[in-house]
Amino acid sequence: MNASEAAPSSGEGADLPAVAPQLRALRRRAGLTLEAAARTAGLSPAHLSRLETGGRQPSLPMLLALARVYGTTVSELLGESVADRDAVVRAADMEPTRAGGWTYFQAGAPGRGMQALRVRVPYGTQGDIVRVHPGEEWLHVLRGRLRLRLGDTAHLLAPGDSAHFDSLTPHRLAAEDHDGVELLFVHTLLQSPTAALCLGPLTGEPS
Repeated sequence: MNASEAAPSSGEGADLPAVAPQLRALRRRAGLTLEAAARTAGLSPAHLSRLETGGRQPSLPMLLALARVYGTTVSELLGESVADRDAVVRAADMEPTRAGGWTYFQAGAPGRGMQALRVRVPYGTQGDIVRVHPGEEWLHVLRGRLRLRLGDTAHLLAPGDSAHFDSLTPHRLAAEDHDGVELLFVHTLLQSPTAALCLGPLTGEPS
């Protein structure tokens, strides 16, 4: 049995709604056999079968993997209805959220597979936090200079520079200059309250 198939720890996946009906329907919609879907998601066919019949509840990492395989979102896997979303986000509607010294502006519609943010990073905040989580990240420096560490490699990004990397690579982000740095930021994370701003400790206002 793969490590990803181990029983969830207490609390993980315990409060998820029943997803079995959705999992089978979405797999069939994607035109995948049980074996093909399980292989791509890193599960055994027997384990995926138990998920589809309600014998097991998936952990959050499993939901993310299956959502990618089926070309959908975690919200749809959970059977959540998503309200109509405007394609355009106006600057006047971007309410700031502060967490860990950073300021975030939601630059895209909530509940999407990708989350887009405009982020202001003051000098000296969260620079010692190493982040590792599922997904991908893309960032573009608008103003100031960003010190980005990916694994054992350090990069200094200037305005106009971008970076695109796997979020499972340990990474740190910090402003290089005392005036701070401003970024455009896109990430693919689980659509959950705790993942909405999965860039550091949430010590400020709730999102």
